[in-house]
Amino acid sequence: MKLKILAIGDIADNIYLMKKFAKNVEIHLISFPKQGVGKTTTSKDKMEYFDSLLISKQVEKIKKIKDEYDLCIALPWSGARVAYLAGINYIMYFVGGDITNPPFAKGNKNHNFFERRFYKKIFDNAIACIAPMDEYFIPLKKYRKDAIRLDRMFVDTEIFNEKIQPVKLEKEKFTFLSPQRFGLEKGIDKIWKAIELCKTDFEVLQVQWFIEDRTTVSEFTKLNLINQKLVNDKPEKVKFIPIIKREELGKYFIAVDAIMGQMRAGVQGGIERDAAFCKKPVICFTDPTKPNIIDGEKVTPPFLPQSNEPEEIAKIIDKVVESKEFRDDLAEKEYEYIKKLSDPELVSKDWENIFVNVFEKNKNLDRKLPMFDRFENFIFLSIEKLYIKKFKEKNIRVWGKEEYDRLIKS
Repeated sequence: MKLKILAIGDIADNIYLMKKFAKNVEIHLISFPKQGVGKTTTSKDKMEYFDSLLISKQVEKIKKIKDEYDLCIALPWSGARVAYLAGINYIMYFVGGDITNPPFAKGNKNHNFFERRFYKKIFDNAIACIAPMDEYFIPLKKYRKDAIRLDRMFVDTEIFNEKIQPVKLEKEKFTFLSPQRFGLEKGIDKIWKAIELCKTDFEVLQVQWFIEDRTTVSEFTKLNLINQKLVNDKPEKVKFIPIIKREELGKYFIAVDAIMGQMRAGVQGGIERDAAFCKKPVICFTDPTKPNIIDGEKVTPPFLPQSNEPEEIAKIIDKVVESKEFRDDLAEKEYEYIKKLSDPELVSKDWENIFVNVFEKNKNLDRKLPMFDRFENFIFLSIEKLYIKKFKEKNIRVWGKEEYDRLIKS
């Protein structure tokens, strides 16, 4: 039996790639309206979007189609909120900061008491909660003793592989590409300091990709003070280039000599995994105290350096520039590691096993709702306009007045 999975929401194309590569489950993905991120995401074939920002409309849509599916997976918190209000069982999958500072936490200043209580009920009612790596699994385990850890994450091997034809670049010297989002959270400040300490001659192409108020921005004039200072302090060896479409990114990986990854968290993100699959040397801070778990074994990623002090970063940069033997060896080790972690067939198999196990314990998609919960949900949807009003100014900035009015039309 091929399970039919309803997916609500997506982050960093995780569910899209699951839909693309998984062979033994059938996935229908519905995501939320998006604006201003088209250049940083893959084009979504056979993917559906909600046509309204109103939660009541989104819930109505899910209620109409839920009987066609065996399981639901929702990406926090918007996806889980819709699944909860639609009265269905759902799996929650956490990537990014959704669980490190959850909306139900007492210290979360973005939500009032009633909102925190509401999100805690959403969290508690999930039939399974999944997260990768120590950074997200440890906080999840704090709240859910039954948390599931899955470190494997997809790489789209159709657009990221060593056989891709490179884009034409005018290079006069050894060239790094830094395609990650710009900001302190990616360690750009440490990279800047490291570059100033380097003894070798090279160029860094930094993609002009900023996130301001959760919105993609490419103009320097719209940056906050912290990012503006980082731009002003840019080393001479760094050159800004326009945002690269995701489907074109592999061509740039192949065209340059090496990749500059993130230097803050101590783990690898999508950029580093994608580049490693292209067999390009990737410089990325790896915290040796944060191993990944692959097939039950703890594995320390081979990415370097293992310290994010600027002096250590500078040493690795110089070594990569100076020694072909060193960078080829580094690229090979990173590639072999990422194959074990992110090969689509292996990732799909892990997910399919989780879906089967969860389904065996929860064969009914409809969730039993106590009378009080039904009343509470009714009240929430009834005062939805107040919730929408809370984010009105921000959404108008993102969408524009005309499109915003259309998306909140009852």
